[in-house]
Amino acid sequence: MAVNLDPDLLSILVCPKCRSEFRVDDEADELICTNAGCALAYPVRDDIPVLLIDEARDTREPAATES
Repeated sequence: MAVNLDPDLLSILVCPKCRSEFRVDDEADELICTNAGCALAYPVRDDIPVLLIDEARDTREPAATES
């Protein structure tokens, strides 16, 4: 599913943690902070960005592997 956000809205959204801009990850339905020091990924559910730090995923951490 692709993230379907108005470009004008996307241009004013910033990361709540560091205030950097986002890039869209359509494959994961997430907004990714462009600040390499932050790099949090915020979920987009039903075309609504969930900009809560507690809901964000740290993209710098390696993904858990299943055994």
